[in-house]
Amino acid sequence: MPSLVVLEELARRGVRLALDDFGTGYSSLAYLQRFNVDKLKIDRSFVKDVLTDSQGEAITSAIITLAHSLELNVVAEGVETHEQLQFLRNGGCDQVQGFLLSKPLKVDDCLARLRQETRVS
Repeated sequence: MPSLVVLEELARRGVRLALDDFGTGYSSLAYLQRFNVDKLKIDRSFVKDVLTDSQGEAITSAIITLAHSLELNVVAEGVETHEQLQFLRNGGCDQVQGFLLSKPLKVDDCLARLRQETRVS
């Protein structure tokens, strides 16, 4: 069964899909037309340079704008500083992930943290 058919069936069943590492490797704008994705994940290679490299800043901002114009959510990977987080917030990024928020967690530790944060909220 072709992968496109499988992805379409998953979407019909309510599975939400993200296009990971957008802007690098084999990711392409054509994927946005061919696949029913809900979210773009900006590769950390762009996020790490967002404050020091005008091209990284421009690419990151362009990905956020493109995603929102296609009604997709945006996740920035590799956020390690408060300054990066602020840039992404100001740019309209929907979600972030990275060491600034947490190191990778085992399942039980992740669940405990989610429970704790839910009680605090």
